[in-house]
Amino acid sequence: MRIKDVLFTPGNGAFFYDDQAAIRAGAGQDGFIYVGEPLLPGFRSIRIPAASVSIGLILEDDTVVWGDMMGVQYSGAGGRDPLFETASIIDLASKVVVPRLRKIDSSHFLDACSEAFAFVGGERLPLSVEYGVSQALLGAAAHAARSTMAEVVCAELSLPLPNRRVPIYAQSGDAREINVDKMILKAVDVLPHGLINSRSKFGVEGETFLDFVNWVAQRVKQIGQPGYHPVLHFDVYGWIGMEIGLDVQRIADFISKVADAVPEFTVNIESPADFGSTPAQVDNYAQIVSILDARASHARIVVDERCNTLEDVRLFAEAKATHLVQIKTPDVGSIADSARAVLLCKENNVGAYVGGSCSETDLSARATVHVSVATQADMMLAKPGMGVDEGLSIVGNEQNRLLAMLDRRRAQNLKAA
Repeated sequence: MRIKDVLFTPGNGAFFYDDQAAIRAGAGQDGFIYVGEPLLPGFRSIRIPAASVSIGLILEDDTVVWGDMMGVQYSGAGGRDPLFETASIIDLASKVVVPRLRKIDSSHFLDACSEAFAFVGGERLPLSVEYGVSQALLGAAAHAARSTMAEVVCAELSLPLPNRRVPIYAQSGDAREINVDKMILKAVDVLPHGLINSRSKFGVEGETFLDFVNWVAQRVKQIGQPGYHPVLHFDVYGWIGMEIGLDVQRIADFISKVADAVPEFTVNIESPADFGSTPAQVDNYAQIVSILDARASHARIVVDERCNTLEDVRLFAEAKATHLVQIKTPDVGSIADSARAVLLCKENNVGAYVGGSCSETDLSARATVHVSVATQADMMLAKPGMGVDEGLSIVGNEQNRLLAMLDRRRAQNLKAA
């Protein structure tokens, strides 16, 4: 299946790009905006609307398959690529990627990705470009095979057809209380994220955060249906380390305190501290994990910052430096690498959470559902956006449709056998 032409069109992400450095430095909020001067390169203000670029591959039979490129909400922080710039991304992709795409047989997904994403002058393409183009290439391979994108991933990575639903994790944004209620009423598997991204939300010695954890647990009991027992997952954006220091014993003690406050729940703590580099993050997180495991704690550490690419995932997984890896899909790059990252986690008995960002699009969210289900990840993010309902609908419905199609395929295969 050859690609005979390529289309680009600018678009919107589902949320905003935020200058994490300015927020950590204490920028205040005025309604929905942040007040103050931006600190990271490219930001003209602390919060700016998320942008995206759609790439359409016109195949030889005139079918058009699409993928979306974008950055993550906290672009330019934690070792990530800089702020996404629409014009420069289109220019680079037009000059470098399009000539390669015209030579590719898009029916072979992994080979097509390898050819499209070869280094330029020893440098890797922007990860947002890999992400969007690989979505389109996965769609092209599925079209050629007359199958789902999940089946393409399974075929190319020698995986059995999946039959298990992947648990869904929703994020609340700043509308915590309202969105927690929405999540509980909709029986979300993992909740609520919480967006604990500032000192005011974390509190002195973490007391404000602890109050929120207790409130979420109580709210589940108050309004949840009988038997509903979600995993509680909180993203603290490094604030444990920033508030109480970077001593691994003190960090582990605080995490244990959080878990002990809600003993009937499994508690995930994402990004407890930022140790400044990937090697330091690996070393210190491994120590925290070891302390928690020795205590048989029901708290689990989730790594995000400083764990971006497939090779970063490998470092954390092999070092047992986390209980769960957020595979942040736009930061990983090629969606093929997101699939490989899940399998790498499984090989090392580390949990795999296929995440991403609120700044993504409906198209990228649907594509990652296929990767999550094909590789049988441990959980996946309801995305895009911060409204809860939209992300749950997009990701949840895509998963339900996919599993129905896979059930039909299994039945066909049994009949043929």
